[in-house]
Order: sequence, then C-alpha cells, then structure tokens
Amino acid sequence: MFPRELETDRLRLERLSHETIDLESYYRACSVHEPGIEEVVEYVPGFEPHRHPKETRDFVDRAERQWDDGERAEYIVRPREGESGAGDIAGGTRLDIDWDKRTADLGIWLRTAFWGRGYAGERARAFLEVAFERLDLELVQAVCLDGNERSRRAIEKYVAEFGGTYEGRLRNWMVGSDGAPVDCHRYTIRADEYFEHR
Repeated sequence: MFPRELETDRLRLERLSHETIDLESYYRACSVHEPGIEEVVEYVPGFEPHRHPKETRDFVDRAERQWDDGERAEYIVRPREGESGAGDIAGGTRLDIDWDKRTADLGIWLRTAFWGRGYAGERARAFLEVAFERLDLELVQAVCLDGNERSRRAIEKYVAEFGGTYEGRLRNWMVGSDGAPVDCHRYTIRADEYFEHR
C-alpha cells in the first residue's frame, strides 16, 4: 500500500525496516551518543534518544508492524548524490494514517547537521502526493509544539504552497519530553486544495 521508496530532487526516503537499514548506523544516528540529539528530540514527543541497540531494534520492529497494519509509513531520510552528506542517515519521517477520518499526519526529525536545508518541505510534497493521489485521503495535517519556531516556519511554507490552513493553537494537546502537557499548532491541507495548487 505504501511506496517502499520515494525520491525527490534532493532526497531518498526508504522504508524503515530491518531489510533496508543497518541497525548499527541507525542506532548511532538516534542514540544518546549522537551530537545534538537533545536539540533534535526536544520538540518530538514520544521520541527519546536510544540508550542501547535493543531500543533501536524494538523501534524498527514496531515500525514494521505498523507498516504491515497500514497504520504508519516510517522512512529513513537520506540526501541524494550531489548533496552534502549524500547517502548518510539525515533523520526519519513518517506518515500516520487515520482511515476512519481519512486523514494523514506528517512527522519528521532531522539530525542537526541537516537542519536549514528545506528537507521538511521537500519530504512533505512527496507525502502529500502519496496521501492524496495514492491513498485517496481527504486531509493531511502537520502539528508542531508551541515554541518550535523552526518547524513552524517550515510547515507554514508548504501549507501556503498548497493552499492549506492554519487551524490554530491546541491547548495541552500533547505531552512534552518532560512529561508536562504542551500546546501545539495545527495546520491542514485538504485534497481539493492540493489538487488546485499542485
């Protein structure tokens, strides 16, 4: 149902699975030993730095189950040839599906060395195509934690590009990395807006 690989101008998104990833490399990219990992996970609820390789293996196991169940498509983000860090693991991205609501939710994390390159928007365009043209969904949402201005600016760019909407601030919408409730900002793009602006 989900494409195993997606390519954009500068990125290759590969399904996260034991077949497609070297577990040791993935562990290094999202472990407590990765430089800047605390900054990376500060605004990514539910994603804690991995303390040992078993946590990484369990994470990949869960990603495979969710993929097979059609609930979530989890990918590794790699820059393509010609980009700095080509072939390296730049981060991860996901597309969560709520089939009852015909809605998808976008998520991404990137290692600090890959920040500021516009990768979030490039990956979002690829996911919008999958959501609306392949999965026949009606709405895609992107939510970012209050205070995450970097992500908010990135989301606002691609939402505006496709005629989407800022839905507003959602109070106590998620639980932050410290266990306290946090406010979020929600943006949406409807299928009709996507087709009109693609």
